[in-house]
Amino acid sequence: MSEEVGHAALVAQVRDAFCSLPDRYLGAQDGFDATFHIRLGDIGHTWEVRATSHGARVRHGVTNRRPDVVIGTDAATWLRLRVGELSGLDAFSDRTLYVRGDLDLAVGFEGLFRLPSGRPPLLRVHQVPVGRLRISTLTMGRGPDVLLLHGLGGAKSSFFDTAAALSDRYRVHALDFPGFGGSSKPAWASYNTPFLARTVVGVMDELGIESAHLVGNSMGGRVALEIGLTEPDRVGGLGLLCPAVAFVRRGLHPLVRLLRPELGLLPHSLGRGRIERQFWSMFADRDQVDPSVADIVVDEFQRTYASAGARLALLSCARGLYLEEPFGDRGFYPRLSELAPPAMFVWASEDRIVPAGFGAHVERWLPGAEQIVLDGCGHAPQVERPRQVNGLLHRFLTRVDALRAGPPVPVAAA
Repeated sequence: MSEEVGHAALVAQVRDAFCSLPDRYLGAQDGFDATFHIRLGDIGHTWEVRATSHGARVRHGVTNRRPDVVIGTDAATWLRLRVGELSGLDAFSDRTLYVRGDLDLAVGFEGLFRLPSGRPPLLRVHQVPVGRLRISTLTMGRGPDVLLLHGLGGAKSSFFDTAAALSDRYRVHALDFPGFGGSSKPAWASYNTPFLARTVVGVMDELGIESAHLVGNSMGGRVALEIGLTEPDRVGGLGLLCPAVAFVRRGLHPLVRLLRPELGLLPHSLGRGRIERQFWSMFADRDQVDPSVADIVVDEFQRTYASAGARLALLSCARGLYLEEPFGDRGFYPRLSELAPPAMFVWASEDRIVPAGFGAHVERWLPGAEQIVLDGCGHAPQVERPRQVNGLLHRFLTRVDALRAGPPVPVAAA
């Protein structure tokens, strides 16, 4: 009998939390209309939440309306989320919460509602205007600013674990580059490293960020370096995870130069099987990657790649990265020697896309940079080795913060 009473009390507590959502709703931009199904498996109940620009409605059970997002968790985790004891990214990182459907909507759900006592949500996914672009950005935490920049073909979701880990000390912003994820995908854009770098600086301007640490994986690392070279005063430290530095041996250079990214504007599909194979090829130890996370990433890529602008962005960026001149007057490596902000390069021994051997070229042109090689790891170390990478980033950024603060001022004797 006591178990039945406890179960009934828990269901009543969850029901009250759902019923309070409409009063906590923060509103949304014109035209917003999203349906969420929240499944609490341990108590066997599902709620439907529909959020629009006019308000939010909650229903116990579901209608025939197809949801944009399905969120699954347990009752205790859901209640902790609703009172702000942890964020959705914390629960996602702990694998006590799963999602299906539009990932931006799923992560942004909690940002639609105030917490008890009127407190703002722990995180939000918002569209940052940069000229004609809208840049989908996840913001969470408090403290000095850190921007997380994803790799080619990826999205800010590749940095969810990192965002959750760094948000205990920093205000973290995980961005989708234009042409990727939930950001604008215009066909008119010149998708290259300088364009992406200017967009990131535009996001900083819009958010009132004078200076920030930059953490980037692969293409995101290359963009972070570009900002460090062109806007050094805006950059604290550079955490570079398998950054896409210039290729030295480029046997396919003539062929790649002939390929036209504009062909990506033509409708086509890569097929789920090919996307899955490409995803798993980035990792040295598949057992380190949660298969449910793989499903989310593959679904997100399929949904994004259906856009002509996304296909153009992917092919243009890939071509530009491969064709970048390594040497010469304005080649990548001579420019790298001018880098002023402190940098930490993290390579991976089993990275088949940007091999760890590139560290030798970085050592030649930027001998003062810290370099680390992770044994038995692939191209996305923040996904495959999140705890280790987060520890390295915490250590590096703490050291940079101390250097920027300068030595303590001595107190004059009385």
